[in-house]
Amino acid sequence: MQKTHDQTYSAVSLFSGCGGFCEGARLAGFDVLTAVENDRFAVETYRHNFPEVVLFAETVEAFRTDGDPRWEPEKERFKALESEELDLLFGGPPCQGYSQIGTRDLDDPRNKLYREFVRVLSDLQPRAFLMENVPNMLMMAKGTFAEQALTALRDAGYKNAEVRVLAATEFGVPQLRKRAVFFGTRDDISLPLPAGEWIDAIAALERQPEATVGEAIGDLPKLVSVDDSVLAYPRLRSTNSIRSELRLDTEGRYYSAAEKLARAGGKRVLHNHHTKEIQERRQQLIAQLKPGAKGDSLPPEVWNGLRPEKWRRLHPGRPAYTILAQMHRDLSEWVHPKHERWITVREAARLQSFHDGFVFKSSEWQMLKQIGNAVPPLLGRAAGMAARRALEAADGTWELPAGTHRQEALELAA
Repeated sequence: MQKTHDQTYSAVSLFSGCGGFCEGARLAGFDVLTAVENDRFAVETYRHNFPEVVLFAETVEAFRTDGDPRWEPEKERFKALESEELDLLFGGPPCQGYSQIGTRDLDDPRNKLYREFVRVLSDLQPRAFLMENVPNMLMMAKGTFAEQALTALRDAGYKNAEVRVLAATEFGVPQLRKRAVFFGTRDDISLPLPAGEWIDAIAALERQPEATVGEAIGDLPKLVSVDDSVLAYPRLRSTNSIRSELRLDTEGRYYSAAEKLARAGGKRVLHNHHTKEIQERRQQLIAQLKPGAKGDSLPPEVWNGLRPEKWRRLHPGRPAYTILAQMHRDLSEWVHPKHERWITVREAARLQSFHDGFVFKSSEWQMLKQIGNAVPPLLGRAAGMAARRALEAADGTWELPAGTHRQEALELAA
C-alpha cells in the first residue's frame, strides 16, 4: 500500500495501456479492481506490474457488452463489479485523432472512443469519473468534440462535470507535458465547488517543485545493457526530491523504499537500461549538439536545413520536452544531456515519473511506445487526488479549506 493513505476507494480503469494512470490512481489511494486494455504488448507490462488486477485483455467496446463473443466467456471473472458500489471510473481514450503531432482528422474513428467511456460510465454508475486526453481535443473543430464529450458525460448522470488542463511539471514530473482532464461526480454526490473549480483547487494543493532532467536521470550509468539483462544498481551519491521518489533505495514523498524494492522483485538491480544502437555517423553528429540545442544549431554541412527538432539534446537543468510514443521509431529527438547516445528505456520511464520498480516488458520498440503513450504516474496521481478528495468530502472525512479557490490553494501549498 502507499504510505499516504489508510483508506482505499474502488476503481475501474479503461484504455489502461501499460498502467501509468493506474499507477497514479493507486498512489492517490484507489484500489483498481479491473482494467481494460487490448494491446498485447502493453498487456504484458500491465500484468507484470499489476498482478492483482482483473484484466480484460480486449477492446473497451467489448467490455460489459452482452452477446459479444469476447465478453461472454469472460464475464464470470468480473462478478465483483456487481456486488458493491464503484467509486471511480477512469481512463484515457486513444488520442491520436486529436494530437497535435497526430492526424488531427475530424473523421478519425478514435475521436469517438470517448463514447465507449460514457457507455461504461452509464452502466457502472461510479460516484466519480476521470477521463483524460490531449489538450488539442479542446480546440479541435472549434471545441465541438470537447463540448460533445461534456454533454454526453452530463447526460449520463454527472451534471457536475468540467474539464481542465493540467501541466505535468506542476506535480514533480520532469517533463513538459499537458493533459486535458475531464472530471465529474454523480448527481447524488454533493461538492462545495463546481467540478472545474474543484480540480483547480485540489491541483494547486497538490503542487510540487519543478524537477529537471539531470535531477531525474543524473545517477543512471553511462553504460547500457545490450540485451535487456539487468545491471548493477547505481550507487547513491546524491539525492533530490524526484530521484528519491524514483530510486529503489530511497524514501520518497509517495513511495517507500520497501514498496519500490518489492515491486522490483526484491532485488536491487537496474531494469530496462538499454537503448537503440547508434551509428558512428550519428554519434559524431550528436556530439556537436550542446545541452538544450536542436538541429539548427549544427554547422550547415551537417544539418540539412529541415525540421530542427529532428535532432535535440535534452538539457540537464530543465524539464524534458514531451516524451512521445514515436520514440520507438527514432530516438534522435531524445539525445542524452551528457552522453553521446540516446536515452534508455529506463531514462524515458523516469522522465515520465515511473519508479525503478516498475518493469517494462516485451521488445525495446514496444517498451518505448508504451512509455510514450502513458499518463505520467505523478500527473495521474494529481488527477486522482481530485477524485479522492471529492469522495472524502462527500463521506465527511475531509474538508476543502474554507473559502479555497485556486489562488488561495496556491498560497496554502506554498
